[in-house]
Amino acid sequence: MFKNIGPGVLVAAAFIGPGTVTVCTLAGVGFGYALLWTLLLSTLATMVLQEMSARLGLVSRNGLADVIREQLNAPLLRNLVLFIVLGAIVIGNTAYEAGNIGGATLGLEAIFGNNYSSFYPWVIGISAFFLLLAGNYKLLEKVFVTLVLLMSISFIITAVITKPDLEAVFRGLLVPGLPEGSLLMVIALVGTTVVPYNLFLHASLVNEKWNGKEDLGKARNDTLWAVGLGGLVSMTIVIAASAIPTTEVNDALDLAKGLQPLFGEGARYFMGLGLFAAGITSSITAPLAAAYVANSCFGWQADMKDWKFRLVWISVLTIGVLSLSFGFRPIEIIKFAQVANGLLLPVIAIFLLWVVNKASVLGSYKNGVVQNIIAVVIIGLAILLGAKSIITVFNA
Repeated sequence: MFKNIGPGVLVAAAFIGPGTVTVCTLAGVGFGYALLWTLLLSTLATMVLQEMSARLGLVSRNGLADVIREQLNAPLLRNLVLFIVLGAIVIGNTAYEAGNIGGATLGLEAIFGNNYSSFYPWVIGISAFFLLLAGNYKLLEKVFVTLVLLMSISFIITAVITKPDLEAVFRGLLVPGLPEGSLLMVIALVGTTVVPYNLFLHASLVNEKWNGKEDLGKARNDTLWAVGLGGLVSMTIVIAASAIPTTEVNDALDLAKGLQPLFGEGARYFMGLGLFAAGITSSITAPLAAAYVANSCFGWQADMKDWKFRLVWISVLTIGVLSLSFGFRPIEIIKFAQVANGLLLPVIAIFLLWVVNKASVLGSYKNGVVQNIIAVVIIGLAILLGAKSIITVFNA
């Protein structure tokens, strides 16, 4: 089993970041189990998009941005799409990296206290630096398998400790409903699961792991179980948060503190471990995705040990650590990244659907009718998510 584990585990780790933990916490505190169906549907949507991305990367032997450069013949359209990609992924991940490191810091504070909290961002940043500097995909894979298992076990145990009402859990999973005031939370839950940069990361990493189309079955299985596990982790956070008898919870650290008097000291430590794992994995995947996208957009053909590739992820990681350490929040850059991400998801979803239907690119591995029907529904969802993201920025 472990031999066939691939980049799916990095994809799962990437979307279960501090932002996801916080959104799921607020969903559980505010609406109990009622919105679990949203996570089930968004996990299935993520499986479909990530499978298409992995299949495209493995059959074409190119990253997603490489395929954009090759398939969009109109220079103006090609350059516009690449600009949106660079803005959303490279600049966006730079702007959000402080949040990833901050999440891991909160996890360490829950476990060890905040006496040395000023050093935690540096510990996390230096750890991520040396892991990425090694330029070894197999090493990254092993580290991520360990961290994802730690994260999964931590959040699952936290949820079990709260002794959830299983009948209510299954009702929340299988019976869609919109409690009053929950629409924005539904959109947030979907938006934190269907992550644009994972499509680029996955299409590139499948070629680090496997040799070509003959490994497509392994890549598909890897995607399904890893994304499914990620969805399960999100659901367990909602379940754990539902046990808090107060609405005075703003983030996962508050959840850890809130669980402690009800369920003992262990709940805080398990929650802290899960949050630390979620934060540090996202702290690594965000710079890595930025480097892969820059590599493809600029046509460098660099590997993980190339200094151009390294310079991108070093920049993202360094800015993240410094921003968090000195309390600097690049508000305008974050707003630009939010707009770019709002544009990117529907644009890339449409492009992905178009290109995976081209026999000239995928041959007999192109989409079938059922896959296309599901993908069209997901694109409709992506357009709504993108519009909401952009409107939120301009209304702020």
